[in-house]
Amino acid sequence: MVALQEIILASASPRRKKLLEQIGLKFRVIPSRVEEIPEPGLEKRELVLRLANLKAGYVAGLYPWAIVLGADTIVCCEGQILGKPRDRDDAARMLRLLSGRIHEVITGLVLRQESRGLVRTEAVTTLVRFRDLSQREIDGYIATGEPFDKAGAYGIQGYGALLVESINGCYFNVVGLPLSRLAAMFRDFGVELLCPNLNTV
Repeated sequence: MVALQEIILASASPRRKKLLEQIGLKFRVIPSRVEEIPEPGLEKRELVLRLANLKAGYVAGLYPWAIVLGADTIVCCEGQILGKPRDRDDAARMLRLLSGRIHEVITGLVLRQESRGLVRTEAVTTLVRFRDLSQREIDGYIATGEPFDKAGAYGIQGYGALLVESINGCYFNVVGLPLSRLAAMFRDFGVELLCPNLNTV
């Protein structure tokens, strides 16, 4: 019997885990231990790809036969890159900046399989417009606790949906993984997500 290829998600993100489960992918979660420190001077797409590659590369070095997925997502608005907020004040600052404006959500994807020397990279951008938010709404959203582990201090799949007026691009990219693009990348590794019986070495 031909063995299935092992797939590893090099991320502790519960949202990415849920998205991969949603499309029926069989995988393991092994979070990377690399420190996510932005490198000064990198263009935003280069930044997410560098961080995604660091995550994937760390785990791929430990499991060279597996297909390893690394991902990193950032939010960009008015020339600022918004990571995860440090505290309530930082979350409020980010939400005030996003209020009434269009921002970019950029996810870098890296798939690696060291044993075959395969690497595929992609950066996907979605434009998101927030409606105008009152300070009371910002305070109420922060009180839900949702902003604190998310880039840009919001989650579109939760209460944060109430903040969003419109999006242009992939919704799942805003959650954390552009699934359609990811499926195309997996095909380069011989993994067909809609045909599980073909996921063989």
